[in-house]
Amino acid sequence: MEHRPWGWFQTVCVQPGYKVKRIGVAPGRQISLQRHRHRSEHWVVACGIATVTVGDVVADLPVGRHVDIAVGAIHRLANRTAQDMEIVELQFGERLDEDDIERLLDDFGRA
Repeated sequence: MEHRPWGWFQTVCVQPGYKVKRIGVAPGRQISLQRHRHRSEHWVVACGIATVTVGDVVADLPVGRHVDIAVGAIHRLANRTAQDMEIVELQFGERLDEDDIERLLDDFGRA
């Protein structure tokens, strides 16, 4: 498990062309506003309520709801509740490394 200022993630599976991760965002925290140039992502809410930003659209997604994030789309995952929140993330692409993150805004000074 990899800990971050906003929560944690755990890589579950890595295969050529795709990766599966669990991501937990702590109550009141959010990941950076970001985009990826080499991968798309598909998020499924497993626990809690995820506030998801994709482009100009912001939506609160409960358990079982999902969202697709195209290559190059600006996006963010937030937990605006006092409860735990977890998603399952499926990444698709030729390059699935963490260095494919372009941070545009970040609460922790990493942009």
